[in-house]
Amino acid sequence: MKSLDRRAVVMILAGGQGSRLYPLTKYRAKPAVPFGGSYRIIDFTLSNCLNSGLTRIFLLTQYRSITLHRHVQNCWSSYVIPALGQFIDLAPPQQKTHATWYMGTADAIYQNIEFLEQTRPEYVLILSGDHVYKMDYGEMLETHAQSGAVLTVGCIEAPIGEASRFGVMEADENFQIRSFIEKPTDPKLMPGKPDFALASMGIYIFNTDALVKALIDDARRDSDHDFGKNIIPRLVDSHEQVNAFPFHEPNRPDRNYWRDIGTLDSFYGAHQDLLKPEPPFDLYSSEWPIRALHPPAPPARLLSDGETQLSIDNSLLSSGCLLRGAAVRDSVVAPNVTVEPGARVESSILFEGVAVRRGAVVSRAIVDKGVVIPPNRRISSETPESVQEFKATESGVAVIPKGMILS
Repeated sequence: MKSLDRRAVVMILAGGQGSRLYPLTKYRAKPAVPFGGSYRIIDFTLSNCLNSGLTRIFLLTQYRSITLHRHVQNCWSSYVIPALGQFIDLAPPQQKTHATWYMGTADAIYQNIEFLEQTRPEYVLILSGDHVYKMDYGEMLETHAQSGAVLTVGCIEAPIGEASRFGVMEADENFQIRSFIEKPTDPKLMPGKPDFALASMGIYIFNTDALVKALIDDARRDSDHDFGKNIIPRLVDSHEQVNAFPFHEPNRPDRNYWRDIGTLDSFYGAHQDLLKPEPPFDLYSSEWPIRALHPPAPPARLLSDGETQLSIDNSLLSSGCLLRGAAVRDSVVAPNVTVEPGARVESSILFEGVAVRRGAVVSRAIVDKGVVIPPNRRISSETPESVQEFKATESGVAVIPKGMILS
């Protein structure tokens, strides 16, 4: 009998527009947004797949997909061996079933149902391509195969104040889901944990026959064609066995870091998590590596500049950076960034190719690819000219978009 990884295919929903991450998504899909200096958001989901031994993957794309396509082709094609039946195939909308783009998460799978006919898997693992976490999908797949359920939903305990952003479920002592409501205004509390609700992570394992039947039935209905709003509640209400799978990191049942970085403030906050003295999310583990496309750049160079001493504290620095006589603190710096003498970068995220000229100050900011900060300019949401010139988040983080020319 085939091993479980050969009996499953993965379908990753990676077409999200990411409107709440605008302007970072002005030129790229949300899964292609850079994260953590050297990565893109999609790298975390794909790394989980490969680390879990899953190498038959369809990546469903849509919005501004060329950057994402290029990244996957350049970075990830080398990690699979087609001769062994492994693949990471890109699947943009082709209007095969109807003349529209993907109309919802379920419709995206429905429009690519022919891939299931071609590969004939026993199980289908459906993932989102825009979350940051580590997870062994193989463990969830094994649990699903043994349970007799038609669907297993990955879940996490969400603080009650945040639960309305997710699908919220009630489950019994055997983790069988008894109710499921997408983004409820009044989330159901967990028994014994009044400050938490059991929230969906957007991770689903279906028996293929059950999935195909549910998709065909949904396509005939006037619905949102969405897993959380339509497919899952309908399966639960029809008394099919639908189970919850509590999330934890590989080999670490005490850790469950998972972030849906759907807003600019959550994107910024997730980077600050990386800089904590003991980060809740570990980029450095060799047991569960996060793969990425590293540009052909020299090592980072850090040096003083005669009159000005270099000061670096609690920051992530990528390859190709040149920091000369500058001060960088509590920041994440992507490849090929230049920070000139007398400049100061504090609590900020600098994307690839950013240049901070002499005497400039960047404080609590996200600076997109290739932006040049002029000499002696101060970038902060606290400065009046900054507020008028570019976006500031609710928590006061300045966001300078790609292509902006600052005076």
